[in-house]
Amino acid sequence: MKITLITVVYNGEAFLKECIESVVAQSYNNIEYIVVDGKSTDNTWNIIEGYKGSIHKFISEKDEGLYDAINKGIKLATGEIVGILNADDMLASDDVLDKVAEVFIENPELDAVYGDLNYIHPETQKVIRKWKSRQITSVDIKKGWMPAHPTLYLRKELFEKFGSYALDLGTTADYDLILRYFHKHKIKAHYLPMLMVNMRVGGLSNQSFKSRYLAFINDYKALKRNEIPNPILTILRKKLSKLVQFLR
Repeated sequence: MKITLITVVYNGEAFLKECIESVVAQSYNNIEYIVVDGKSTDNTWNIIEGYKGSIHKFISEKDEGLYDAINKGIKLATGEIVGILNADDMLASDDVLDKVAEVFIENPELDAVYGDLNYIHPETQKVIRKWKSRQITSVDIKKGWMPAHPTLYLRKELFEKFGSYALDLGTTADYDLILRYFHKHKIKAHYLPMLMVNMRVGGLSNQSFKSRYLAFINDYKALKRNEIPNPILTILRKKLSKLVQFLR
């Protein structure tokens, strides 16, 4: 079973090497690694050049943002399973893809696999909060809970059947896709109880008051678009659920 892993990067010289190293270190050997660069102007190209033997497909061109670049990677993917690993993040251990493949192989009816995630300090890599997942239910989705997107592995055919990331929802595109797949189309997903990704804090949706306001508005649009009842209440529950992660 081939797993396609997509890394999107723009001026990511600070942490890209660690990201790629975590992929190269994987014990699973049927990996297609795609890197999509948004025409970086820093040392990103030189870092990628140093790993050209491990990167199977590479494009560098202007894009309309993170999710446009991810969509480009998905179109290039030839694996049965597709996962996203952002340039600031790292696979948490060298057996992550082994475990993902094992679950899909043993459960051919599954559409998705996801697991746990740690938010870490950008420099020290100290764990700031933990996203401990669980087996998701339809009630969870309606209450604003969702699996950690950076740990989500999906069958490639889902993108062809149900669409890729919506470009009109900004940083909420991942939430919209999860709502669309898990709630609207009721895909079959399995929770893998292991730490899969170490994710550096400081994402696009948390940079300023304006970005947080836009994230709130786009969350609302995504919930309405996917016919989730009581969208305002769901957003509040979604925000509150993050507080629990600091207590784990």
